[in-house]
Amino acid sequence: MQYAKILGTGSYLPANRVSNDDLAKKVDTSDEWITTRTGIKFRHIADEAEKTSDLAAEASRRALVAAGVAADEIDLIIVATATPDMQFPSTATIVQQKLGIENGCPAFDVQAVCAGFMYALSTANAYIKSGMAKKALVIGAETFSRIVDWNDRTTCVLFGDGAGAVVLGASDEAGIIHSKLKADGNYLDLLNVPGQIANGQVCGSPYVKMDGPGVFKFAVKMLAKIADEVISEAGYTPDEIDWLVPHQANKRIIDSTAKHLGLDMEKVILTVQEHGNTSAASIPLALDVGIQNGQIKRGQNLLLEGIGGGFAWGAVLVKY
Repeated sequence: MQYAKILGTGSYLPANRVSNDDLAKKVDTSDEWITTRTGIKFRHIADEAEKTSDLAAEASRRALVAAGVAADEIDLIIVATATPDMQFPSTATIVQQKLGIENGCPAFDVQAVCAGFMYALSTANAYIKSGMAKKALVIGAETFSRIVDWNDRTTCVLFGDGAGAVVLGASDEAGIIHSKLKADGNYLDLLNVPGQIANGQVCGSPYVKMDGPGVFKFAVKMLAKIADEVISEAGYTPDEIDWLVPHQANKRIIDSTAKHLGLDMEKVILTVQEHGNTSAASIPLALDVGIQNGQIKRGQNLLLEGIGGGFAWGAVLVKY
């Protein structure tokens, strides 16, 4: 049986690090207000010249080095993003070009907002298990700061920019054990960016619109449910999970998921305080941080899970 095994990870954060106090100088908020409600202390904001593909390419280079894999060995590229460089071509093809990969491998984007990396990882897993790919580059990358209204304190304090990447390889050793994806478009009004480009103009607001309490309630319920399902369907129990690597949106949501699973917070990779919500980038960013700082070790069982606008959500059980 072929598994998709994580061979290496990498991440990249823009140099501009913005604190809650910095935001308080521009909008009616405070460090105490943001920290109490979200757990966020800092976020990174991309330079005007930095594109989503630039963040993605740098995270990918670091992941390739960590994996000991040459760029031209990659035969599949998937980028999860809600903030692509342009309408088309896909950001994945732009990353392909920036990495100098000229073998003609498929490259495409996945759009499931904050759940995007779960969707991309599950798709790459299917490619590898079916034999359609042997080494895949899976990336979550966002410049979310560009679709945030910086006068809206309910949303601008939440988001940041960044990228995380994973190199997957076909292996006889256990890797991705089980994954599950879900979606429900009936809740689209709770979290969306309603604007679209038509006839050369933006029709509708180009900024994130969010019903905070509604999103919180739905996320807490569905993340707990899908975590249970993935663990049980794989034949595991919560006490066999070594690390929870959640979407870093809100510490209270993360706390709730860990409590539901009976996991001590010492078994949760937590980066929301440093990065804010980087949407599709948040899970691979947190994963790379956990590996780089020595928390996550080979052979351990990881539960990755996230939820995003749509709603779309998913969870993946991995033996690292």
